Amino acid sequence: MDWGLALLLAGLLGLLQPGCGQSLQVKPLQVEPPEPVVAVALGASRQLTCRLACADRGATVQWRGLDTSLGAVQSDAGRSVLTVRNASLSAAGTRVCVGSCGGRTFQHTVRLLVYAFPDQLTVSPAALVPGDPEVACTAHKVMPVDPNALSFSLLLGDQELEGAQALGPEVEEEEEEEPQEEEEDVLFRVTERWRLPTLATPVLPALYCQATMRLPGLELSHRQAIPASRPAGDQLPAALWTSSAVLGLLLLALPTYHLWKRCRHLAEDGAHPPTSLRLLPQVSTWAGLRGTDQVGSSAL
Repeated sequence: MDWGLALLLAGLLGLLQPGCGQSLQVKPLQVEPPEPVVAVALGASRQLTCRLACADRGATVQWRGLDTSLGAVQSDAGRSVLTVRNASLSAAGTRVCVGSCGGRTFQHTVRLLVYAFPDQLTVSPAALVPGDPEVACTAHKVMPVDPNALSFSLLLGDQELEGAQALGPEVEEEEEEEPQEEEEDVLFRVTERWRLPTLATPVLPALYCQATMRLPGLELSHRQAIPASRPAGDQLPAALWTSSAVLGLLLLALPTYHLWKRCRHLAEDGAHPPTSLRLLPQVSTWAGLRGTDQVGSSAL
């Protein structure tokens, strides 16, 4: 009796294996992009695609939103596409793709992160002069402002300036130049300050402020130069250069005019040269005779 029961159970298991095999052939959801966190720039667009392969082609797939507006969704057999257009900060949140096939249900969660990081860095002072104790760098219209996402560096060339002491970021809400009637995304400006070290060289180097945004699967950087001003003795104002050039031309013009006037009179009175000019040939002849024996002969 025990043997018969064992054979009966073995036969039942053999009959059930094809069904179990078919259920195991159902693959989980395939989502593009596959990352659990997807970053999209403010005002940009992004698509999330979810697919489910089902043996009997009876799969149903649908995107659903949890804590935010969903966006535009287009679904067909085995596929669902979620499109977020002109992303605003309110579009950030969690989306879930749910698929079913043959009585089995799958789901995949994606967190959409909207960020703002334009290339709008300002520095203070605009140019370094000896004795400046601090420098500051401000990133405008940014989001998020979490220090783990947004960071600053003070660079000398491509390396961080040794001895510079960061004083900590200051976060303020960005003020809009023109008030908008509709509700707008709230962005921030973040300022980092450094206390400068005492530099051994008397010539100040050119420094750079670098702001970096690090998000899952994304890293962006912007850089702004903080040039060093030249010592006052090494440069002249443009107005001084201009006035010096004009004065030099005037001084050169006066003797040139007198020389031209004199040459003109000589040309007009060529037949009657001045007395000083008539003496020149005699002086020249006398000077030539002094170098010969004829001078001595005439004396004898």
